[in-house]
Amino acid sequence: MGAERLDDDDQAIHAWWETNDGKVVAVGRIHRIPDDSDGGQADHAGPDAVVCPAFTPLIGGDDEMRPAVQIRQMGTVLEWRRQGLASGLVVALEAAAVSHWAAKTGWLQARIEAIPMYESEGWVQFGEEYDVKGIGPHYSMWKIFSGEDLDD
Repeated sequence: MGAERLDDDDQAIHAWWETNDGKVVAVGRIHRIPDDSDGGQADHAGPDAVVCPAFTPLIGGDDEMRPAVQIRQMGTVLEWRRQGLASGLVVALEAAAVSHWAAKTGWLQARIEAIPMYESEGWVQFGEEYDVKGIGPHYSMWKIFSGEDLDD
């Protein structure tokens, strides 16, 4: 896992799993998407950062979907994968976003191999496949958080 920092890291909620001896084996973060943003942004603060695409349903500022949050920078050490750690982080990050920001919807960019894990937590894939340079193919996903009805 890398040590990249994002400009809004100090405003994001971070979560991680660590072993009994203190080794961090899984990480993730969630941040509120500004009300005037469609979520498209650089993947890290460095000069060669890949710009991830916008979440098209947020284009135009649909207030019914806001506050909106984005899960980013998920990662699990290879030998610790498929043990439920990432799912646990996703659930914890969602709960924190609802509690802290009253988030209505969540958004993320998922690696192809991670899609089944997100789907198991209620996330829905949308849009076309795209490539994140250096990481691989992705799809965008979203979720309406429990208790929200966007059709009112």
